[in-house]
This record gives sequence, C-alpha cells and structure tokens, in this order.
Amino acid sequence: MADFRTLNDTIMASPQIGFDEIGEAKAAGVTLVINNRPDGEDPDAPQGDVIEAAAKEAGLDYCAIPIGRSGFSEPQVDEMIKALDGAEGRVLAYCRTGTRSTLLWALAQAKLGKNPDEIAQAAQAAGYDVSPVRPMLDMFAAR
Repeated sequence: MADFRTLNDTIMASPQIGFDEIGEAKAAGVTLVINNRPDGEDPDAPQGDVIEAAAKEAGLDYCAIPIGRSGFSEPQVDEMIKALDGAEGRVLAYCRTGTRSTLLWALAQAKLGKNPDEIAQAAQAAGYDVSPVRPMLDMFAAR
C-alpha cells in the first residue's frame, strides 16, 4: 500500500513510487505526478522516464523538478508553483522519502504568501519537518 501523505486538499507527498502506486494515485484522484528525485540517485529505483511512462499510460500528467544534493533554488520553487497552479486535480509529489517534495511544496506555499507557521503545521501533520528550510520559508513569506 502506498505511503501517500496529505499536505493539503490538493497535494500529497510520498516516498519513491513504482507502477502499483500509479494506479493507487489515480484512484485517489491524482491528476499530476511530480518527481522531485534526480535520476541516478538510486539506480535500483524506478527512474523518471519509467514513472513518466506509467503515469501517462494511466492518463496522469507528469513533471520532474529534481532536487539534488545542492539543495533548493528559487527557480525550482517557481517551477513547483507553476506545476501546482496548472494541476486540474490532486497532485502527488515524490522523492526518496517525501521530505524534499514536502520542503519544495512548503517553499512554494511561502512564496505565494501563505503563513509559515501554518505550512509547518501541515507538514508536521503529514510527518515531515520543514525546519531545514524555515529561514527560506520566512524570507519568501516576508516578500
């Protein structure tokens, strides 16, 4: 069974997904899969092209916004905002554990003017800690 964790009404974060989770995502109302994991990070895990093909075969949209060892950048945050804004239904964002997906979602929410404390509470309720990017959350929210 998939480990989809609800961040809000429109987005869930998840650890690495495979073929079975694509069907579960579709059944959960997901229309867009966002891959936040760089290809090659784990050669044994399904790579982006495999997940993209499975998503498209299931009738889901797919986009990749990889977050590697160098961390988060503002262009990645802007890509996440654009992807979320263009989604017609629920979104499933995944990476190795779901943490990078949650942190990128949190940064996007802050840049859109959402309250950092509320963002942190939503992430915490899903089992994720946004403290590694809290200074960036506060910076984006203050703009």
